Amino acid sequence: MAERENILHKVRTALGHHGSSVPEPPSPPRLIVPSWSPEERLARLTAKFLGETVRCASLDEAAAFIAARVAGRSAVAANHPLLERLGVMSLPSVRSGLTGRDESRDGCAESEIGITGVDYALADPAALVMLSSARNDRLTSLLPASHIAVVEADKVLTGLDELFTIVPDPAEISSSMVLIGGPSRTGDIEMTLTLGVHGPREVCLVIV
Repeated sequence: MAERENILHKVRTALGHHGSSVPEPPSPPRLIVPSWSPEERLARLTAKFLGETVRCASLDEAAAFIAARVAGRSAVAANHPLLERLGVMSLPSVRSGLTGRDESRDGCAESEIGITGVDYALADPAALVMLSSARNDRLTSLLPASHIAVVEADKVLTGLDELFTIVPDPAEISSSMVLIGGPSRTGDIEMTLTLGVHGPREVCLVIV
């Protein structure tokens, strides 16, 4: 213990402090939000996102695209209002309304496709922001081999700084905030890039 105090004393002396010094409060965060137009945000997002991106001019167009992509494959949909507006829950092969932990886990594990809404998308870095909640269970985006994420164009932000001006303390509203940059990929296995180990092999972003 004496050795530890000796080391700390030397550090304080070198910094010009003494044992009773009170540290200065940290500087406030400096957030810089670029003034990018909506079209520039969308262009940056679609150019850099590592998954597939599809831009739809209307809800009807987005609904038709999702229906064609599912096309009878087993799918599970999060309880998200945007998906309800798109009629995703009414597609014949889509399961929805899963609430219990076991029901949600089993339904997602048995489905080929998981369909979720997205709280926000970031133009730089190109990523999707999902705040885990009862309406957007993160298992829906993780367990199925394919993930279809839907976001409205006005939810595309410039980047992290703008996100934290809107959601300064994510822990107050969600137990988990996940950033998704594309399909799951890892190089842990013999330094070989492998897709789909920790999440979906395919991610398709539908921008409405």
